[in-house]
Amino acid sequence: MSTRLGELLVKRGVIASAQLERAVQHEAEDGTPLVATLVKLNLARETDLTAFLQREYRLPLVDPAAMDVPSEVLRLVPPALVQRHHLVPISLIGSTLTLAMADPANLVAINEVKFLTGYDVKVAVAAVGSVSAAIDRFYEQGTNYDELLADIGDVELVHQEEEIDLKELERATEDAPVVRLVNAILTSAIKRRASDIHLEPFEKMFRVRYRVDGVLEEIMKPPLKLKNAITSRIKVMANLDIAERRLPQDGRIKLKFGPGQDMDFRVSVLPTIFGEKIVLRLLDKSNLQLDMTKLGFEETALKDFKDAIYKPYGMILVTGPTGSGKTTTLYSALSELNKITSNISSAEDPVEFNLVGINQVHVNEDIGLTFANSLRSFLRQDPDIIMVGEIRDFETAEIAIKAALTGHLVLSTLHTNDAPSTINRLLNMGVEPFLVASSVNLVMAQRLARIVCSACREPVEIAMKALLEIGVAREDIGTFSCFRGIGCPQCGGSGYRGRTALYEVMPVSEEIRDLILAGASERDIKRAAMNAGMKTLRQSGITKLKEGVSTIEEVVRVTMPD
Repeated sequence: MSTRLGELLVKRGVIASAQLERAVQHEAEDGTPLVATLVKLNLARETDLTAFLQREYRLPLVDPAAMDVPSEVLRLVPPALVQRHHLVPISLIGSTLTLAMADPANLVAINEVKFLTGYDVKVAVAAVGSVSAAIDRFYEQGTNYDELLADIGDVELVHQEEEIDLKELERATEDAPVVRLVNAILTSAIKRRASDIHLEPFEKMFRVRYRVDGVLEEIMKPPLKLKNAITSRIKVMANLDIAERRLPQDGRIKLKFGPGQDMDFRVSVLPTIFGEKIVLRLLDKSNLQLDMTKLGFEETALKDFKDAIYKPYGMILVTGPTGSGKTTTLYSALSELNKITSNISSAEDPVEFNLVGINQVHVNEDIGLTFANSLRSFLRQDPDIIMVGEIRDFETAEIAIKAALTGHLVLSTLHTNDAPSTINRLLNMGVEPFLVASSVNLVMAQRLARIVCSACREPVEIAMKALLEIGVAREDIGTFSCFRGIGCPQCGGSGYRGRTALYEVMPVSEEIRDLILAGASERDIKRAAMNAGMKTLRQSGITKLKEGVSTIEEVVRVTMPD
C-alpha cells in the first residue's frame, strides 16, 4: 500500500522518486509508516502531505491532538495497533468508528481495526504531528509512578549503606515493581525525547531528572529506600559490578522499543557522598541527523565548512562544551566524505553511533588504548581521513598535527568557548605556532538552541532596548519578526520542541596564519576573522531570532556577548 501511495506522491510531484526510494528503505528498516517516514526524514513538508491526502482522497481534515476523545473510544483500538499504524480513534457513532490517520491509504490498518473492533470504519486525514501528539496525549500520558510505587509498599528493600547484603540487593533488583519502575523511567525518557537521564541521591531524597532539548526537568522523587535497588537494577542491565560502590563505572544498555526501533543508553556511575549518581545518555540512531544542510548552518558558514572538509589534507577543529552537538557535526562531515575511494578511521571515547564504512575504535585508556596510540596505529593503516574524538593533551595534538601536515585530513574536537580561543588552547598545550599556522584549515564553535514549537507559536514584540542589548544593530531592528511558544501537548507545555545549532565558523586565512606566527592575541584573531566575514555565536543566534526559529531567552542562554 505504501508503494501505491508513494507512486501517487511522485506522480503528483509532491516528492521525487529518489526521495521515495530512501523513505521506502527506511520504512522497511524501522516499520514507520510512509507518510510519517517522509516527515521524519524531512523529505516532504507535513502541510504539503496533509493537503495532498485531503485533496486526493476527499476526506475531512481533523486535529486529533486538540479533541476530547472519550476513553471508551480510545480503548477500542489497542495501543500496539495505534503505534504501528500511526492512527487514533476519535469517535464512535452507532456502528461507525472514525479514525484519524496520517496515511488514509493504509488499507491494512483499516482492515485490522475493522476485524478487531467489529465496527465499520470511517477515515479522516490528520497531520503526522497531530497524530503523534494525540498518541502521546491519549496513550502515553506518562507513567503513573504513584501506582508503581504503591505496588512496592513499605518494605525496606535495602538497609544502611555499610550493612548491605549483596544477596538481598540482588533479590531487590529483580523485584517486579522495581523492574517496572526502572523500565518506566527509561521508556518515558524515550517518549519525552530526552537526551539524558539523571538519577541523583541526596541525604534526604532521591531525584530523577530528564534533559529535554538541553534543559533539565524534574520527573519524580522515588522514596529514598529505593535508591540502592534502582541503582543496582540499572547496573545489572548495564553489566556492571553491583558490589563495587567506591569507584566510577561505565557501561551500556540496549533496549528494544517498538517495532524496528532500538535504543542505546550509555551509562555512567559516579560515587557521591550519599550514594551512586547515575547518568544515562540516550543514543537514538534513528534520530541521528547526518545531512549537514539540515543542522542549522547558514549559507556562508556551510560553504566554508564544506570547502574545508573537501581539502585533501589539514585539520578541522570543532569546539564547544559537552552536549553542544560536536559529535553530530563530525559524523555528518564523515558521512559526506564516506566514499568507497577513501579509508576513514575514527578514535572515539566512546563510540556513540556505528557508521557503516568507517573504521571506528573505542578508546580505552585503562588498557593503554589512548587517542595518541590509536592515532599512531591509524598512520600505519594507509589512512586518508582521520577523526580524533578529542584532543586532550600535547601528545595527541602533536601526532594529529603531524598527520595533517603529511597529507591526511584530520577532524577533531576541543573544549573551548569560541573559535578564536581554540588557537591559543593549542599553543598553551605546547604546540609550536608554525605547526598550528600551517596545519589548521578551519575552526568551528557551536551551541544548541531550542526551537520554538511550531504547533503553538505566536508572534511576540520585543522591546528595542532588549534587542540592542543583545547586539542587534539599530538599523536591523525593524526587520525582526519574533515568535514564542505558549505551550501545548506537543511540546509538553515548554513552548519549545527540538533544537538547532548555532555556528561560529572561522576559516584560517593567510592573514590569520600570519597573526598566529606573530603571537597575536585571541582578540586580534577574532577581529581579523570578523572582518573577513565570520559570524560569531551571538550573531548566529540573532539570525535564528530574526527568522523566528528561536527566542531571545535562548540566544542569551547559550551565547556570550561579542
